[in-house]
Amino acid sequence: MIDLRSDTVTTPTPAMRKAMKDAKVGDDVYGDDPTVNELESLAAEKLGFESALFAPSGTQTNLIALLTHCQRGDEYIVGQQAHTYKYEGGGAAVLGSIQPQPIDARADGTLALESIEAAIKPDDSHFARTRLLAIENTFSGRALPMDYLPAARELADSKGLLLHLDGARVFNAAVFHGIDVRKISAQFDSISVCLSKGLCAPVGSVLCGSADFIHEARRWRKMLGGGMRQAGYIAAAGIVALNENVDRLQFDHDHARALFEGLRDIDELHMTDDSVQTNMVFLHCGKRVATELAAYLKSKKITISAGDSIRLVLHKDVDIDDVIKVTGECKKFFSK
Repeated sequence: MIDLRSDTVTTPTPAMRKAMKDAKVGDDVYGDDPTVNELESLAAEKLGFESALFAPSGTQTNLIALLTHCQRGDEYIVGQQAHTYKYEGGGAAVLGSIQPQPIDARADGTLALESIEAAIKPDDSHFARTRLLAIENTFSGRALPMDYLPAARELADSKGLLLHLDGARVFNAAVFHGIDVRKISAQFDSISVCLSKGLCAPVGSVLCGSADFIHEARRWRKMLGGGMRQAGYIAAAGIVALNENVDRLQFDHDHARALFEGLRDIDELHMTDDSVQTNMVFLHCGKRVATELAAYLKSKKITISAGDSIRLVLHKDVDIDDVIKVTGECKKFFSK
């Protein structure tokens, strides 16, 4: 089966499986797991922070960041379609009594600075206290423009806001721009990075920040049930992910571009040059046609997610031969 639903479906590499089998472990809640400690040190170094925390998921690392940065009654400004607002169960509001203030993102994935500024509440007891700005990069497969990040940082500083990055696929953004990821992460007070998407680890995310921030974040992780014991078995795969799998993301981007080029002449898909940047290709053909296309492709052992639009995600387990097959089957479907 060719699975294009998400890069979360990636399977561990042979190097990861060996590292997991041979991992030295301890009790991470006591701070005794040497492999977890190594992963956290490695993540902090690669992303340019003092410290890092390993957790089971990106949902949890984002939530931990919000709970650490904000108090009850505080507010964070976030994109209307951002994961930390829309796709993570409302955890900040439900578990932290933190009010989200969503605003619409622009076509390039950025939140307009004037919209952010307009959403900041006055220092008045009628309002929640605006405490944090949360940005997502990549956003719907788009790598945010590099000149936007220092501008957002400057605005946050001028308004006394903290700045968090949901960097689930931040390494995809760095590869797209051809830069060291620290040029992105340097603008933020904290960053959450998934190891289990394009980097191919079977589970886990890291949260990076200052030493004091991570010290407090560790308490929240325990409260949320994220404290794991012999977690070195999965942390070992995360070490391989950071050391060996960042550069290979370019293959996913290349395959996404090849898929885009193969499909762009199908008029019914309404594709533009903005339909692909990193490892995702977006198709727009209406919900009915999308549902019929998904059913047809499933019969050809190709799995996609269909809705009002279609997102095809390229990853380690999809090669160029798979891209050619998907392209051919889509053309067959629309030729009928």
